[in-house]
Amino acid sequence: MTKTAERPSGMFLTFSPSHFSEQCRSFVVLLLIMIGFRFTDHIPDPDQSTFDRLFKIFQELMLYTSGDVSESLAWLNELDREYKLTTDEYGMGDFIRDLEERGYIRRDGDGEGGMGPTSKLEISLRQKSLDDIFGELKKAKSGRHNTSIIGRGDEYTSDVKPYEFGDSLENLAVTNSLRNAYINHGIDEFNLTQEDLEVHETYFQSQMSSVLMIDISHSMILYGEDRITPAKKVALALAEFIQTRYPKDTLDILVFGDDAWPIELKDVPYLQVGEYHTNTVAGLELALDILKKRRNPNKQIFMITDGKPTCLKIGKNYYKNAFGLDRKIVNRCLNLAMRCKKLDVPITTFMIARDPYLVRFVEAFTETNKGKAFYSSLSGLGSFVLENYKKKKRK
Repeated sequence: MTKTAERPSGMFLTFSPSHFSEQCRSFVVLLLIMIGFRFTDHIPDPDQSTFDRLFKIFQELMLYTSGDVSESLAWLNELDREYKLTTDEYGMGDFIRDLEERGYIRRDGDGEGGMGPTSKLEISLRQKSLDDIFGELKKAKSGRHNTSIIGRGDEYTSDVKPYEFGDSLENLAVTNSLRNAYINHGIDEFNLTQEDLEVHETYFQSQMSSVLMIDISHSMILYGEDRITPAKKVALALAEFIQTRYPKDTLDILVFGDDAWPIELKDVPYLQVGEYHTNTVAGLELALDILKKRRNPNKQIFMITDGKPTCLKIGKNYYKNAFGLDRKIVNRCLNLAMRCKKLDVPITTFMIARDPYLVRFVEAFTETNKGKAFYSSLSGLGSFVLENYKKKKRK
């Protein structure tokens, strides 16, 4: 049986079991480069099991195949044939069995032997995305949306104050407290009392509601460059980052093409690009509708896009113009940018392409909203999003 599939990179592959290896070899090499592998002599990590090595690649493949377990395992099997990822003692059959036994995949009940992901696998994809993008911050403390107000929080100011009942002992200024004890009671009979204690002042922590807009127009997989998979990884990582470090914050995710619609976090790995234009207006309107329902005083919008707005919905009809900057479409976008500014909702735009029309649009859009705009390479996209989430302006 011959199958035709559209790869995220924009290439169309036609393959059958009889000649699978020959037709996918170039894509396998491309995929490994995109994942970050270097082609050197394979030296296994003695501290990492074969399952762990295979599982890391399997997680990457799940994002590239939009959550298709069977296709991901097929690609992994081909990688194993090409680069000897398994051993005589542990093969692909053992790996699939372990995936099932550990609760990462499940057999479909259709009787055809298909397999699907479990919620445990979806959680692991979020955690891996966080590790890949924000790994250097794993040791950071939670809750760091700083304000200019002194209060209970996690980040120290440069000031200390005498301990008062109710202050957290986690903020104890140990050196200052010991020095006070020596001064007040002498060295011969060391004694530490409440009057000797000092604690670090901390910034009061604000809550935040964010909406992440992801462009799923057709250009996100055109020109031989996969832009949607890094965007998916950012969404997963940002969600995991917020859930583990800012549990009182909220993050909503929406996608926009010809229209805009919200998606749940569990649906992000399965997100696919369609043959859509870019209806930025629909995305912004939906983002505002979502934020209106949030009670947090601090709100913001992140937008990841690779193209200028080219679509507008007027009634039941679509007005589309992919050539240049259409004044009707751009004006609607700028009106929404001004509306967000009046509502104190900053918009941070991450451009993952250098199209001159996109740059011109974003410059005008950002100036109107008084937000921020960045050009980011695909590899640096996640770090940009995180740093701007952390550096929310102090209220």
